[in-house]
Amino acid sequence: MADLEKKKAPRTSWLRETRGELKKVVWPNRETVAKNTGTVLLCSLVIGACIWIFDFAATSLVKMILAVFGG
Repeated sequence: MADLEKKKAPRTSWLRETRGELKKVVWPNRETVAKNTGTVLLCSLVIGACIWIFDFAATSLVKMILAVFGG
């Protein structure tokens, strides 16, 4: 039975310490979350558009090279 108590002690102390650390966290307000989410979405769209344009250009270039050299 003493072994069982030794195994439970680290878990309970870990949970207690975790709860204490989460109380120290400064959570962002709704406006900050909305602003950061908008920034991430905008950057994702811009990067996605750049990849799409590069892919389109590379595909067109390969098709053109294959057409010229009869591939």
